[in-house]
Amino acid sequence: MTLTIGVDVGGTKVAGGVVDEHGTVLASNRRDTPAEDPAGTRDTIVEVAAELAAQYPEATAIGIGAAAWIDAAASTVLFAPNLAWRDEPLRDYVAKAVGLPTVLENDANVAAWAEFRFGVARHADDSMVMITVGTGIGGGIVLDGKLWRGANGIAGELGHIQSVPDGHPCGCGRLGCLEQYASGNALVRFARAGARQEPERAAKLLALAGGDPLAITGRQITEAAHAGDGVARDAFTQIGYWLGVAMADLAQSLDPEILVVGGGVVDAGELLMTPTQNTYRDQLKQRGRFPVADVVAAETGNTAGVVGAADLARRA
Repeated sequence: MTLTIGVDVGGTKVAGGVVDEHGTVLASNRRDTPAEDPAGTRDTIVEVAAELAAQYPEATAIGIGAAAWIDAAASTVLFAPNLAWRDEPLRDYVAKAVGLPTVLENDANVAAWAEFRFGVARHADDSMVMITVGTGIGGGIVLDGKLWRGANGIAGELGHIQSVPDGHPCGCGRLGCLEQYASGNALVRFARAGARQEPERAAKLLALAGGDPLAITGRQITEAAHAGDGVARDAFTQIGYWLGVAMADLAQSLDPEILVVGGGVVDAGELLMTPTQNTYRDQLKQRGRFPVADVVAAETGNTAGVVGAADLARRA
């Protein structure tokens, strides 16, 4: 049984795990991310990986998934929006420090690979597209059974396809990106606006937020929506609509076997998936006579980053 180490690097935590060939996490650890300190973050990754390698000396390789743009050679972090890395040669640093071959990949790509290999898309053998819906939006694309990284290593930035011409400004510099309409941040913006405009329909939501629309959080929106709050449910309907439109565009462009919605917001279940699936089907109703991919919720959850990174390391 081949064991590999996966490390999931985010803006708040560095999580690691030892993973077997079946995607089972045998041991795990985590540290806080010193996000403003590039050297500190790099050394935290080394600490997490080295600790696991000491526990399981039979581990053969390390995979790292980072919330960043990774170069085509999969060796350098070109830019990490929530970390202080710029042109950071992370792969070789970790490999030398821990003494194991190391693979570096974008965090959404490793999550997509985990879903393709061990999650809801495990029965697909050709293709899958995954959109991760969290604070922002990421994505991963599998074509011909392989992770598709693009010519420069930064394919799959699905949060930055345009949904609304001249729409809300995005941190990437464009206007109207999907991230501004279907992310966790968009969910909060829609709910806060709805609570200000229709406070009588947002009674449960406002009660959770202490009466202040600006204090509304994503967790409160989910709780209120499950309790039937009209504005909270509308906010999910809005982000589900834009997500469904994007999924239909991806189905037309790539014709994958399956389309997957992952990320933290998918924990809301049918609150998100029902409007997403309904919009997707409505957008593609003229294709009713042809096969079209199903849109489904991811299964691997919080372990996706660790599992996907470890499996990519096994295959390098």
